[in-house]
Amino acid sequence: MARISDRMLATERRTALVLAGVFASRMLGLFMVLPVFSLYAKTLSGYTPALAGWAFGLYGLTQSILQIPLGRLSDRIGRRPVILGGLVLFAVGSVIAAVSDHIYGVMLGRAMQGMGAIAGAVMALAADMTREEHRLKVMAMIGGSIGLSFALAIVMGPILKGWIGVSGIFMLTAGLAVGALVLVQVFIPHAPIARFHRDTEVEWAWLSHVLGDGQLLRLNLGVLLLHCVVTATFFSLPLIMAEQHHFASNRHWQIYLPALLVSIAVVIPFIFLGERRRLLKQVFIAAVVTLTLASFGLWEFAQLWWGGLIVCVFVFFIGFNLLEASLPSLVAKYAPAAHRGTAMGAFSTFQFLGAFLGAICAGYVSGHFSLEAVFAVNGVLMLIWFGLALGMRQPPYLSSQLLKVGTMPDEKARQLAQTLLAITGVSEAVVMAQEGVAYLKVDQKALDKDALYAYSLAPVEQETST
Repeated sequence: MARISDRMLATERRTALVLAGVFASRMLGLFMVLPVFSLYAKTLSGYTPALAGWAFGLYGLTQSILQIPLGRLSDRIGRRPVILGGLVLFAVGSVIAAVSDHIYGVMLGRAMQGMGAIAGAVMALAADMTREEHRLKVMAMIGGSIGLSFALAIVMGPILKGWIGVSGIFMLTAGLAVGALVLVQVFIPHAPIARFHRDTEVEWAWLSHVLGDGQLLRLNLGVLLLHCVVTATFFSLPLIMAEQHHFASNRHWQIYLPALLVSIAVVIPFIFLGERRRLLKQVFIAAVVTLTLASFGLWEFAQLWWGGLIVCVFVFFIGFNLLEASLPSLVAKYAPAAHRGTAMGAFSTFQFLGAFLGAICAGYVSGHFSLEAVFAVNGVLMLIWFGLALGMRQPPYLSSQLLKVGTMPDEKARQLAQTLLAITGVSEAVVMAQEGVAYLKVDQKALDKDALYAYSLAPVEQETST
């Protein structure tokens, strides 16, 4: 059977690995302070719980504001200047946060970290440097680096706090940014002229359509609530473990690591169940319920140790990791074939805005009520999400696919789109005449690959059976 060649070029493999490394190093630096910052903030001059919340979450605000504009700026002035400039800003912000002993100095540093919002430019550069038939694999590698960064950071943050302190973590973060800068300069060749890629970048004209889509809006609000709850949890949880249970902060990893491992072992079968049995909505709602129960459980049992708090932390990680894995996949399924980049850009903006709002909320609630009250608010937010999730349609079990078809007149592109739609397994087809790319949604189980690949200009091989 014919198939598109799955052999990536050496430059494509290098690009994928380097840009995944750039993404991972930046996110690792941001996430490492997540489980240790609230304790550190209490040692700073000018500390109040509310200001600690601002310092904790400001990176999310600046990131959410700037990531789409900087991605579009990279279309105008090139990817490399935006990426290198963003890494410099991120490194400078990290140094400012490291050397500051006043809460306002750390706030400035955190805001500057978020101003290095290079996610859009990195994705666009990856698209510039890879062929259409391999682009989704490259994006998956970069996306996977984010999840790995979070897992490593949650464990490494408390350990590094014991070795080098939080100021040292900020300096290490600056060093990671400089290392990422060197990776880009040395290992990424200068790309051809930057082109707009609608599968990875945001189209301003389509942003209002995406924001007005009921299914995508549910997911955008969901990721906002998820990261609001996660950030608020990691604001309060370290303080409760250290101050109320006298569990040294440099040992918190001993709770987080087993919780992560157990959650991964539980989550993977449910992901396969949702996809293969076409039960994604049911699994998704179960994950929301799990996180809701964990949040209310932390509120009710935070004063208990093994009988309450630890169990709830394990349950919390299961719900969080299942939702974190499911949400991007659901966005890709609901998004229009030719506007996936716009949908993902909006989704990412809501994600970082949620981190900001969660930190602000945690600082205010803990200062005016109690640390445990933060978990109660989280539970209420999760109940709101549960209501939103119930109204979600069963997602289409379709995969995104790009097909290189060559440039052509507009009328011929419209005709080709209709032809592709007639192929078994193709549910959506948009052919962009000037780009020479067909954006497809396909059912992989039913797809007639021979018929589809007959229209591809990409190298095609013959599969051989053994």
